[in-house]
Amino acid sequence: MPPTPQTRLHDLGPVLATMAQVAREATQQPAGSLDGRSIADRDPAQIDRMLPFFDWVYHHYFRVKTDGWEHIPTQGPMLIVGSHNGGLAAPDTLMMTYDWLRRFGSQRPSYAIMDPRIWRVSPILGRMGAWMGCLRADSPAAVRALRKKASLLVYPGGARDVFRPHRLRDQICFFGQKGFIKLALREEVPLVPAISYGAHDTLWVLEDFYDLANTWRQQQGWNWPLNLDPGTLPLYLGWPWGVAFGPLPNLPWPKFLHTRVCPPITFPRYGLAAAQDEDYVNTCYEQVCGTMQKELDQLFALYE
Repeated sequence: MPPTPQTRLHDLGPVLATMAQVAREATQQPAGSLDGRSIADRDPAQIDRMLPFFDWVYHHYFRVKTDGWEHIPTQGPMLIVGSHNGGLAAPDTLMMTYDWLRRFGSQRPSYAIMDPRIWRVSPILGRMGAWMGCLRADSPAAVRALRKKASLLVYPGGARDVFRPHRLRDQICFFGQKGFIKLALREEVPLVPAISYGAHDTLWVLEDFYDLANTWRQQQGWNWPLNLDPGTLPLYLGWPWGVAFGPLPNLPWPKFLHTRVCPPITFPRYGLAAAQDEDYVNTCYEQVCGTMQKELDQLFALYE
């Protein structure tokens, strides 16, 4: 049965007011705090305050359907590996996070890897993310989280994945990023795939011009503005801009989403030696991409 909403359609005003208050409190935190480098920043009390907003969005805006949660181990550390869509709003990621919290509660330790550029571009979102359990991708805190028996959510494709062109909406695109494989092997944790349908339609990415722009920049000997490599340069149609160029924040269109947790993927061997064997890492990477692609094909076959 679909989960019962905890919010009503006309509760939008109060839940937005609570989120605004949380955002104000985030701005008032001391400089240098909530920077995604400490697992201790995750705050179940703050998470519980934000849950009504995510519940409203889940049931009344995206009308989410979800399945496969029986594949989540009942306890212990795990690496949840996802492919995401929908620009910086990443609605499938947020709805997957809400489903976790709704099912397992805010007290069960869970964390997510987030692009460290978020703390620079939008410190408020970075700090609120830290309360939710977001950790910087360039921090060793992710390893500490797994060693504390927590779950860790990672999206290896990063910004290029979340802004991949609409024609690639049904493709697993990790762009050769294999750090998550080495992490799973080294820490000897199960790897659980997470996929989705629908978030690619919450904005329409026409093309990503990053490779072209980066090649031209290197030829000219120029630096990126503010010395901040964006990682992606999408041209997209979406709210509130109409037409936008670059990884600008977006307000997602209210499209139906279907999220799915897939059966865990296991490898023949684990440990430090396995993580340092590049050929073996490549084999494991291809196994994960191939398995997730088959799962995504099956999900898309339900709708397209």
